[in-house]
Amino acid sequence: MVVKHSSKRHAAPKKPATAKTTKKSSAANRKVGVNEKQEEEQGGTTKKSSRSADEVVIYAESEYELKEIEAQNNKVLIGPAWLTRFERARITGARSLQLSLGAPPLVKVPDHATSSIGVAIEEIAQKALPISIRRILPTGIYQDISIEWLK
Repeated sequence: MVVKHSSKRHAAPKKPATAKTTKKSSAANRKVGVNEKQEEEQGGTTKKSSRSADEVVIYAESEYELKEIEAQNNKVLIGPAWLTRFERARITGARSLQLSLGAPPLVKVPDHATSSIGVAIEEIAQKALPISIRRILPTGIYQDISIEWLK
């Protein structure tokens, strides 16, 4: 069986552009030229972009004004009434870093806590941290929730 190969390459279909592109000013073009010279001097092996060097991507802006919701009777109005796993991870990481840099623990250090992460988890469990969580909706409405309000 003989298979013939075509010498022509098939062009991939172009994807529709979702962002508006504009040209940079001549000052920006000069800056790109300087960067290219630096790369050549350093023997630069950088990734090539499919976009030319003089294009800038501009996305449509969505502006909104932040508005705070006042909580009645320490009630959580935005999101669940407990710490999400992401909030818990963020607080644990930040607090364990503080502890590892010498901050004093806010609870009695338990015997099972062998690292700063264990102490930070215990502080969250006992709600000993003076911290509040800001939950923001895409509309700009937010609520500052004290960690004491959460389950």
